[in-house]
Amino acid sequence: MKKTSKTKRTASAESIARQADKGQDISSYFTNKGKMMPPLENLGIDLNKRMMDELDKTAKRLNMTRQALIKQFIRRGLDEHYSAQKNLKAG
Repeated sequence: MKKTSKTKRTASAESIARQADKGQDISSYFTNKGKMMPPLENLGIDLNKRMMDELDKTAKRLNMTRQALIKQFIRRGLDEHYSAQKNLKAG
């Protein structure tokens, strides 16, 4: 009887890509438990030095990146906007 290994070897992304390029089945490397995310889009924004310094200081204090902080602020602002719109329609 042929012995099979119980432990699963991990493969690098490059080796999986090479296998896929050769037309080999790579489905065993994927669990289908993740969720697909839409592609990211870059946004260029100009801020003055004072605002950048404030963002950096706040991000450092909260132990997060400037980008994460900006995203959080934008999300909060959008949520407040939608909430206000909803309240206007209800009232």
